[in-house]
Amino acid sequence: MKTVSLVIPLYNEESVVERFYAELTASIDPLGYDFEIIFVNDGSKDGTQLKLESLARQDERLGIIELSRNFGHQAALCAGLENANGDFVITMDGDGQHPPTLITEMLALAESGYDIVMTQRVDSGKESWFKRSTSGLFYRLLNKISDTNTLPGGADFRLISRQVLENLLGMPEYHRFLRGMISWLGFRSVILPFTTAPRLAGESKYSLKKMFRLASDAVFSFSLAPLYIGMSVGVVFLFLALFEAIYVLSFWVSGRSHLLAPGWSSLMFMLLIVAGVLMILLGFIGVYVGYIFQEVKNRPVFVIKSKYLGSGKVETEGEEEI
Repeated sequence: MKTVSLVIPLYNEESVVERFYAELTASIDPLGYDFEIIFVNDGSKDGTQLKLESLARQDERLGIIELSRNFGHQAALCAGLENANGDFVITMDGDGQHPPTLITEMLALAESGYDIVMTQRVDSGKESWFKRSTSGLFYRLLNKISDTNTLPGGADFRLISRQVLENLLGMPEYHRFLRGMISWLGFRSVILPFTTAPRLAGESKYSLKKMFRLASDAVFSFSLAPLYIGMSVGVVFLFLALFEAIYVLSFWVSGRSHLLAPGWSSLMFMLLIVAGVLMILLGFIGVYVGYIFQEVKNRPVFVIKSKYLGSGKVETEGEEEI
């Protein structure tokens, strides 16, 4: 019997855990697979951990990884992936928006030979105009400037084979954008569209700040376009400077140098533009240097506080990473 690992990150989902678990088990129990359910508690400050431990005592398939603090959604997913033992691994959110009923189709596609089963959100019209427009703009921009094609409307609700997982674990980068990393790996993949279900309870923990950070990781991890843009703008200004020199020289050659008046305002205008471009370019360089700095420190992507299986807590070494 093949084993399927379910990796589910949670952050302050005390009001959701039990309902989600009930829906999940109702969907997977009839399937002919040996399931391993890994909940990753991403530093929750409410009663999420206690409820997970209560469920684990009732179901030996359930394991809990408790992180020492909130490391973020991508890091929590990585913590679960590193501890997954299945032939197939499915990642999904634990708020109910990723329907567990889709797992049956995902496994059928995997059995037919696909190494990656990606899901794509179908626009239901329930999301805000701001979120839809910024998400569409982000994916168009990323696919334009990057060599890696990232699925628009993609979600971290996906199935990957054991071979894909092992190659993913061999990518030791600090800033994680799993959608791009898995696409970069290649392998045979298929897209499964789905409609996002309403949250079972509570509110989304993905703030605007976290979305911006994820977008930043994606752009600076998968593209050097910001540096090329800065270089291109610099070249444009060199040509403008050349044209300006030719223009001024023409006055001297034609004997009209007396017509040249001091242009304080135009000079200041050009200085401000050039200074602005330089600052932007230096900012881009600074971001890349900062990313390199964080990589060379070789800090773990996450730190595990405890592991909990159905039989009880398991000792950990403290720091773990991929």
